[in-house]
Amino acid sequence: MKELRIRVLAGVFVVAGILSWAGARLWNSLGSLPSVPVAAPIVLALIAAILTATALSLRARLDAQRERQPDAKGVDPLMAARAVVFGQASALVAALVAGMYGGTGVFLLEFLDVPARRDQAVYAGASVLAGIGVIAAAIFLERVCKLPEDDDNGGGPGTAPAA
Repeated sequence: MKELRIRVLAGVFVVAGILSWAGARLWNSLGSLPSVPVAAPIVLALIAAILTATALSLRARLDAQRERQPDAKGVDPLMAARAVVFGQASALVAALVAGMYGGTGVFLLEFLDVPARRDQAVYAGASVLAGIGVIAAAIFLERVCKLPEDDDNGGGPGTAPAA
């Protein structure tokens, strides 16, 4: 399984932001721009909380297992892999959604004198922050579930030499 790459997430965020900003400008010139839902930052924050709770739970269980505590509950490798995949998917979607709301928020900065547009800009900004929280929680979860690296680099028995 490949690790999340910050560059990929940042690229998704920037491209989505630029496309969203351009789309918001076009949509506003043709009619009324749809509003940013109040639930957007709430849902993203909830996902970040779930990812963080999962990471903390897995870390505690793994620490107890490493310390060989008698009542330590083991971690199923398949469950850990599923958690990581959920975190990676959540991070990619959060980068996309945060970029979309970021682009819309940048467009809405031109209209801060209109109270309804100002509220929409605040919701968009909160969505971007919550999306960054999802990404941070997903990276934390991935680091918790990462297997320790081998200290010898290909020199042990049963390993093929590097070409």
